Amino acid sequence: MKIIKEIYAYRTMIAGLVKKDLKGRYKGSVLGFMWTFINPLLQLAIYTFVFQVIMKNPVPQYYLHLFTALVPWIFFSSALTTGSQAILGQANMVKKIYFPREVMPVAYTTSSFINMLLSFIIVLAVSAFSPRPFSIGAVLVLPVVMVIQYILVLGVTMLTSSLTVYLRDLEHIMGVLNMGLMYLSPVVYGIDYIPERFRAVYMLNPMAPVIISYRDILYYGKVPQLSMLSSRHWKSHLRMSSSS
Repeated sequence: MKIIKEIYAYRTMIAGLVKKDLKGRYKGSVLGFMWTFINPLLQLAIYTFVFQVIMKNPVPQYYLHLFTALVPWIFFSSALTTGSQAILGQANMVKKIYFPREVMPVAYTTSSFINMLLSFIIVLAVSAFSPRPFSIGAVLVLPVVMVIQYILVLGVTMLTSSLTVYLRDLEHIMGVLNMGLMYLSPVVYGIDYIPERFRAVYMLNPMAPVIISYRDILYYGKVPQLSMLSSRHWKSHLRMSSSS
């Protein structure tokens, strides 16, 4: 509770850092702010070409199946990469001014989260006009999943930003870790591809139930099992994986 109160007390500073990061992210580029939308679309085009055109993925409307997972993943990946440098990258400010160190990862995570929200405008439009089922009732649950993911990503970012101060090699490991985690998460493939005997261990990956929830809402048009996103979910899968 103390941390929450301190972060709230420095909300103006956080807002300023978020604004600065959003402005500086594409500063000097010709297309500027439009990269918020272009970046996920380019990644979508590349992955769709590789996995559907070349590898002949049989999933119907694979572009949407991928897009509903890719945008949340970009948020996680971006926050993890930039957030891990949150404290170390602002060393001069940290030394000169007193403020709770948690302010930095909160600001960087929030900046990446805002980018995801803007990208979801395109995801929602594609989902609504695709042949896949689209449910308003399911979409109403979307903010709940987003908030849960934000809290999850913030927790990871706070941890990595603190560790990077003492373990400088961690900043170099993040790129490899990000790539590995992506292929260990159901981004380019569905959960059905994971053999049943490995599911319990696989679902210990915190991003797995998050991505499945987004896909349930925007690809399958159904309300996800929010129990997957609770701490009880990870405890039960931990017990199952240890007993198998």
